[in-house]
Amino acid sequence: MELLGSTLTATYAHTRPTPTNFLPAISTLTSSYRDRFPHYNLTHRLSLPWRPSTYYKAASNWPTLGPYCTRSQKVAENTMLPFISNRTTHFTRYTPDDWYRSNLTNYVESNTSRHNSERLRVDTSRLIQDKYQEIRKTQADSTQNLGERVNDIGFWKSEITHELDAMIGETNELTDVKKKLERALMETEAPLQVARECLFHREKRMGIDLVHDEVEIELLTEVDIILCCQERMKLHLDKAIAQLAANRASQHELEKDLSNKQTAYRIDDKCHHLRNTSQGISYFRGVERVDATISVPESWAKFTDDNILRSQSERAASTKMRDDIQNLLVVTANEMWNQFNKVNLAFTNRIAETADAKNKIQIHLAKTLQEIFQTEMTIESIKKAIKEKSAFLKVAQTRLDERTRRPNIELCRDMAQLRLVNEVYEVDDAIQTLQQRLRDAENTLQSLVHTKATLEHDLAVKANTLYIDQEKCMSMRRSFPNTLRLVGFC
Repeated sequence: MELLGSTLTATYAHTRPTPTNFLPAISTLTSSYRDRFPHYNLTHRLSLPWRPSTYYKAASNWPTLGPYCTRSQKVAENTMLPFISNRTTHFTRYTPDDWYRSNLTNYVESNTSRHNSERLRVDTSRLIQDKYQEIRKTQADSTQNLGERVNDIGFWKSEITHELDAMIGETNELTDVKKKLERALMETEAPLQVARECLFHREKRMGIDLVHDEVEIELLTEVDIILCCQERMKLHLDKAIAQLAANRASQHELEKDLSNKQTAYRIDDKCHHLRNTSQGISYFRGVERVDATISVPESWAKFTDDNILRSQSERAASTKMRDDIQNLLVVTANEMWNQFNKVNLAFTNRIAETADAKNKIQIHLAKTLQEIFQTEMTIESIKKAIKEKSAFLKVAQTRLDERTRRPNIELCRDMAQLRLVNEVYEVDDAIQTLQQRLRDAENTLQSLVHTKATLEHDLAVKANTLYIDQEKCMSMRRSFPNTLRLVGFC
């Protein structure tokens, strides 16, 4: 019994098409079948799923499974087909010709099948041999290519190792030179501090000795030279640091490339020695469709060659940087040392000039003191002379005064009177002359005393200058570093 129905993909209650390889059907069967089984146009408005075939499959597995609803059950009962045993007409049998033709057809098909099978066996045996040889040759080619690849990787690995060793050595040498440069830069701080201290102490000179002399010019020049040397050292130090960073970057690229080469060498060497009898071989379905490659042999070789060329370029730049730093250390050491000698020579000359001036001042001061003493003696003698002349003046004036008491006609202008008058004038004139000379001597003495004070002050100034230049400055300049320390070896 078969249920009627329709889905989106199939239509039920229709006759199934007869296969072409079956025997032809009898026409009476078709007509009686068409008359016996009417066609029912069923719609989807029944209470069934949109694809009833699922339900029918489930119902075939579970016969007790009932319809979805009462309505669908009624439809199923009304659309059931009748049994064959209830038919009133029998099917028509085949003819003998049909039977013989069927047998002949089977014989021909059997011969054809055996012939095809034999030919297939022969072709298959030949195919197996051909494919075996072809696959064996392909495997040999792959093994040879892997061996060549291993050799290529080994060659580039040795090149990278050689360049990496050279780069590591160059980096270590540049690091040592950089440390020398840093030590030399630190050593320049002491001379710079000494020069600035000398300028600071020389600012404490007094009076006329506070002069912009050759020593001060050379000290300022020394400060400028040391600062210039420090600037050049700092510039080369920054370049050395940048060069070290570039060297380490190239070294990192080489190490990474070498690590990749070692891994690839190990993998390809393992693949090169794999055989059909090796352990660890297995199926990896679909691996031939996975293309994880990112380079070709040309780009692969160019990548490593570029890394080596970059390393060689950085190594050449590093070597040039080392030579520049070595030359800079020698040049700056010579410049600072030469200027140090110039400053010391200027100090020596200036100290000699100051000492000579001090000696001359001491001589002049001694002479001035002697002259002051003699002037004081002269003043004392003048005062004594004036005092002596005063007695003469007193006598003459007393005589004249006494003679004014003469009576009447006795008041005569005689020679005695005239002589006494002249004597008074002469003595008074002498006293006035001596007093003037006394004043001149006192003025001279005052000038000598002033000169003495000036000489004494100048002598103190010169002594202070000598103390600053000779004791303070020159004592500090004995600590100037030697050439080996200036080039960074100590």
